[in-house]
Amino acid sequence: MTRRLMRRLAAAIDRVGRGRVTPDMVTLGGAALHVPIAVLIALGHLIPAAVLLAVTLPLDVLDGELARLQGRAGVRGMLLDATSDRLSEAVIYCGIAYWLDVTGHSAVWAVMACGAALSVSYIKAKGEAALATAGMDHDSMNRLFQVGVASLTNRKRVLVVGLLIGQVWPATVVVVLLSLLTVRQRWVAITRHLSRL
Repeated sequence: MTRRLMRRLAAAIDRVGRGRVTPDMVTLGGAALHVPIAVLIALGHLIPAAVLLAVTLPLDVLDGELARLQGRAGVRGMLLDATSDRLSEAVIYCGIAYWLDVTGHSAVWAVMACGAALSVSYIKAKGEAALATAGMDHDSMNRLFQVGVASLTNRKRVLVVGLLIGQVWPATVVVVLLSLLTVRQRWVAITRHLSRL
């Protein structure tokens, strides 16, 4: 979904909620949705799980747009968002691990997907710390960290498609491979930039 659409949705939510719907509520509500999604996956209800997971996609952008609109954007909100994203993703992979085991596939793939996905975020966090220490501004870091195909949104999209077509194991393998590729891409981008400083 486009940022412009999310800005409009944030404005509508702010207007209807008279400013009482906070970005933290959107972040935590989106995170809470991942528990029933994981349960649905574990129980083999893949289509409803896919629909709910698709619903969380715009929430990953909406909380930030609402924060900017309400003048609440800041480091605390970014930390809450990043933390809830990692926990939400780990919950999803628990449901996938159970489903894979029940269907005769190795749950190790879900563990690998979770680890690889968390590594994408970890290298971003460590890279930001290293580059901030080296004096790089936040906007430049954001552009640098657009590198890689396996953003959280794209990982979720892969899982949504896999759930919709009943191909959870292949989707999980794709998440592993794309996440590892993204870690490599970000490693190269960060180390290349650091070598220039």
